[in-house]
Amino acid sequence: MDGKIENGKKTIRADKEKKILVSRLNRIAGQINGIARMIENDAYCIDILMQTSAAQSAVKAFSRQIIEHHLKACVSKGIRQGDDSVIDELSETLFKFIK
Repeated sequence: MDGKIENGKKTIRADKEKKILVSRLNRIAGQINGIARMIENDAYCIDILMQTSAAQSAVKAFSRQIIEHHLKACVSKGIRQGDDSVIDELSETLFKFIK
């Protein structure tokens, strides 16, 4: 993805939350770069797999944080405004997420 907003919707986040999320993503990027260095340095397969597992866990934790915010902010707001389509949207996304 190139940072474009696919559906035209936006989620406004507090600066503090943005900073936390970006910090998490930077740590994940560091983990991925570390795995690339491991490949370049001929690291042992099991060591690479362990680091890959840690990176996957970090991405999942990031995703859970986004889902939690979405539920508390976007979905609850949509329901309060009578927009039940937010439930369908979330269900569809979660089904893709848990494939």
